[in-house]
Amino acid sequence: MSKKVASLEKISKTYGKDDLTVKALDSINLEIYKGDYLAVMGASGSGKSTAMNIIGCLDRPSEGVYKLNGIPVENLSDDELAEIRNQKLGFVFQQFHLLSDATALENVILPMIYAGIEPEQRLMRGKNALKKVGLSERMNNRPNQLSGGQQQRVAIARAIINNPAILLADEPTGALDSKTTEDVLDLFDKLHESGITIVLVTHEDEVANRAKKIAKFKDGRIVELKVN
Repeated sequence: MSKKVASLEKISKTYGKDDLTVKALDSINLEIYKGDYLAVMGASGSGKSTAMNIIGCLDRPSEGVYKLNGIPVENLSDDELAEIRNQKLGFVFQQFHLLSDATALENVILPMIYAGIEPEQRLMRGKNALKKVGLSERMNNRPNQLSGGQQQRVAIARAIINNPAILLADEPTGALDSKTTEDVLDLFDKLHESGITIVLVTHEDEVANRAKKIAKFKDGRIVELKVN
């Protein structure tokens, strides 16, 4: 049986207080196993982004227990959470968040600088990551010299550089045209086939259907969990 990478146990998240309280998540349970490719779907306000933020240690639950690799993380310090985000998690967003004056290679190796990895090792791993996403010939280009799809590939290479336990992608094709979307989704398929665990937030059926599992959110709850 596959190893459990993450588990959300009766997780709730409440914003505001008194009469202005909003319950973004309402006692959800979710398990993510090594090698999963999970799509998280739902309308705006359904709780899918809040769940993503908790899985990614960007936010803390109001109630419940979140475990990453078997370790409860909700009571860790901000510094400890930052270290987990850097070493155990990879992030891809709708906007690419690349440094405009840095090359593709320099953008990719940035997380390894924070992780204290030696320069020679950083360069080797950075070049290998760019090769994996099909950008070996573009490693010295800056973002303004790359297409939108190429910039997203750089962001994906940066996200996988520290061999994360989970690759988290929040609407990763939202800023791309249909052809580029297909190319990026093909890349996610290849990364999943190589053994990377992926959790992808989307509101598009055609994107979600590339995943192996789909969790549908509504009003802060998971209303359906199906296997493709």
